[in-house]
Amino acid sequence: MCGRFSFTQSEKIVAEIFQLASVPTLSPRYNIAPTQPVPTVLVDSDDKNRQLKMLRWGLIPSWSKDIKIGAKLINARAETVAEKPAFRSAFKRRRCLILADGFYEWQEQEGKKQPFYFRLQDGKPFAFAGLWERWSKGEDEAIASCTILTTQSNELMGPIHHRMPVILDPKDYDKWLDPEVQKPESLQSLLQPYKSEEMTFYPVTTKVNNAKTDSPDCIKKV
Repeated sequence: MCGRFSFTQSEKIVAEIFQLASVPTLSPRYNIAPTQPVPTVLVDSDDKNRQLKMLRWGLIPSWSKDIKIGAKLINARAETVAEKPAFRSAFKRRRCLILADGFYEWQEQEGKKQPFYFRLQDGKPFAFAGLWERWSKGEDEAIASCTILTTQSNELMGPIHHRMPVILDPKDYDKWLDPEVQKPESLQSLLQPYKSEEMTFYPVTTKVNNAKTDSPDCIKKV
């Protein structure tokens, strides 16, 4: 699964790499947790340009009666996402890029859970495969929320955890964001474990266990 991640890149780099129509305003985040706002890229339905939007992490299905379900739907399994009622509609029509430059996973060691930080070798930002949904109750303002797709781990991450978030290849961004692409079989090929040789990881402080801790110390090697 993916329960915490970081995104600390400058606005200029973000706009360039993700081909945004305008430069967004962002603050560095070192320990993003579920139910918090996360940076995502969507395609505008009118002009088809990519736009950065902050969405609540934890997908709330449009048919849900309670917003609390979102905390349980922070991840969606790539193998079954096209079939699950909570995700199948979004998988067809509402896909997004969830921006990150690293993520955390924990391993049991001598009765304690040791956090590890995973990122790309070159330190550049990347995008998780994401889905988004819009939910509202009565006349209340709609809440836009999202979830991160996961798949089986690659060789690098396997010893730490058996699942990992789907990191998309940049060449596949356009296809993933295109709402006209709706056949599950044409999308499943994108949802593969990322290349081990392009990633690295190291142990970090247990301070990251506390969702209120959000500082550069979270991503420092220990």
